[in-house]
Amino acid sequence: MTHEQILADLKSKKYSPVYFLAGEETYYIDLLSDYIEANVLGEAEKGFNQTVMYGRDVEIGSLISAAKQFPMMSENTVIIVKEAQDLKKIEELKSYVDQPLSSTVLVLCYRGKKIDKRKALFKSIQKNGLYFESNKLYENKIPEWIKGYLRIKDYSIGNKASAMLTEFLGTDLSKIAGELNKLCILAPKGSEINAKLVEENIGISKDYNNFELQKAVMNKDVLKANRIIKYFESNPRNNPIVVTLSVLYTLFSKVLVFHSLKDKNPQAVAKSLGVNPYFVKDYQKAAQAYNLKYAVRALDLLREADMKSKGYNNPSTSQADLLKELIYKLCY
Repeated sequence: MTHEQILADLKSKKYSPVYFLAGEETYYIDLLSDYIEANVLGEAEKGFNQTVMYGRDVEIGSLISAAKQFPMMSENTVIIVKEAQDLKKIEELKSYVDQPLSSTVLVLCYRGKKIDKRKALFKSIQKNGLYFESNKLYENKIPEWIKGYLRIKDYSIGNKASAMLTEFLGTDLSKIAGELNKLCILAPKGSEINAKLVEENIGISKDYNNFELQKAVMNKDVLKANRIIKYFESNPRNNPIVVTLSVLYTLFSKVLVFHSLKDKNPQAVAKSLGVNPYFVKDYQKAAQAYNLKYAVRALDLLREADMKSKGYNNPSTSQADLLKELIYKLCY
């Protein structure tokens, strides 16, 4: 089941006796467990019937005993085990999951990991409970996730602003959601979250960021690229070279893929490159500026710059100077 389906059932008061929430993307694990913690029981019922435990502090035997307790003056007992990945001898939980108490809602938050699906416990959860696995989103999926998140809250966002947020915040959905919530407080309901609002409130420069550097390299605009690098040099903590090199490496990897495509239809290109169709024209322009031979050469230059940034065959050149040298070689 998707997290939307699980939430819909929870809102309809259709409860599973066991929820095993696992995976590397902890945002959805927290979203579902927080909803259960806040909404399954009323405030008056929680004192006697809701328990929050931590995996490192509880033994399986004690957890099973608690799960077998009948509720007091309530239809349900709720037990939430946070950091369930720290539970010792978790396989012993199978004896309870084989015959769970229907009035108990047992939630296991198995953060950052996946259960061994070859084990009997997993099969028992599938049969008598609900197993949800939350996987990390790839970076190219984040802009659409941002748009979807804001759409639900009755906001929109431009492609540039969503790309800026993705570059600055990465793929941590909890972090992204927190920043988006801040922006929603600042913007009127139903309005667009634009690049100016992002720049002013998230600490991203509208003109001096890796997104703009990538565009400058695409257009072989050395002057603009060097202005951005100068800004990076004055703000090294917020602009690590490893991120810049990664962005440029992704750019030329996609240019390489673009050259290999037989179907240059924008929709087909967007799907093959894993980008929003809005950005296809940028890659078309980059492919015109950098033919196949130059795209391969660019990747070699980026690997070389990466090695030098880590000190290999580079005793003293600063990161800013490494970037300036790289941009010159790329654009000429």
